[in-house]
Amino acid sequence: MNEKEKMLSGLLYDANYDKALIDERIKCKSLCYEYNNLSPDKTEKRKELIKQILGSTKENFLIEQPFQCDYGYNISIGENFYANHNLIILDPGKVEFGDNVFIGPNCAFYTPEHPLDAETRNKGLEYAKPIKVGNNVWLGGNVVVLGGVTIGDNSVIGAGSVVTKDIPSNSIAVGNPAKVIKVIDNGKIQQ
Repeated sequence: MNEKEKMLSGLLYDANYDKALIDERIKCKSLCYEYNNLSPDKTEKRKELIKQILGSTKENFLIEQPFQCDYGYNISIGENFYANHNLIILDPGKVEFGDNVFIGPNCAFYTPEHPLDAETRNKGLEYAKPIKVGNNVWLGGNVVVLGGVTIGDNSVIGAGSVVTKDIPSNSIAVGNPAKVIKVIDNGKIQQ
């Protein structure tokens, strides 16, 4: 297996020194640079660039500038996706967003993880775990979501939360680490 195949399989791979992966990151970051430096009134060009960067999109979406990601091709967004300023997605692992996802400013999604063993980590090795965000999810500002996490449909993640474990559907979760504090039942909040 080459390093990209290892990365996509969730195995330890060489993130720091593999030329092919470095070249892919440079290509993606160049497109992000172009996107982030477009005038906000260049709506069609912005949309065209996001479609070049991301693995898949639906038709209606808006990602406010600036936006950063590693590879882009591991990211998919659903219909009516909105991300406020300063979205960061580190995507050596897949990051999937459902329909009607709203993301506040300064949010980050991190799929890479590093070995706890310093000797292995210092070789530039890492692995990636996927992130999945369901439909009708709202994430407040400054939320961080770590790899291996699934956020269920119709959930709300409070501002400043760090999501380290799965959040079930119809939940309101807050804190560091994020914990479910309320349940949403037929649109009504249950204690």
